[in-house]
Amino acid sequence: MNTEQHDYTKGVETLVKLVGETQAEAIIARFKHLSPAFEHEAISVVFGRTWSREAINPKTRAICSIGILAALGRHGALRIVFGIALKNGATVEEITEALLQAAIYAGYPAALDALPILAAVLEENDQVK
Repeated sequence: MNTEQHDYTKGVETLVKLVGETQAEAIIARFKHLSPAFEHEAISVVFGRTWSREAINPKTRAICSIGILAALGRHGALRIVFGIALKNGATVEEITEALLQAAIYAGYPAALDALPILAAVLEENDQVK
């Protein structure tokens, strides 16, 4: 197996571990429908070469990503990463702390815009308070 195929296979495996098989299949299908080349590259790089790294665990990687994605206003990706964080043991308190940290540097509007997305993900996962 060449490096490119290895990265893609590892990416699919990592994505399945992070979000479960059903959601991983949906994510892959959505991107593949739009652009097979983009889907292949995104899965290979994002999950095959980055999320699969072992230096930090998935929960910590998700918490870091939440702050960045909120600051950038990347709400689609934020929805996915909220789910990854919860599935990998992050608490709502830890997630909201990451958003508070983002608010300091990116502004409160960026963090506040993330809250309804978090609420929707919590509801989808039956974790509403």
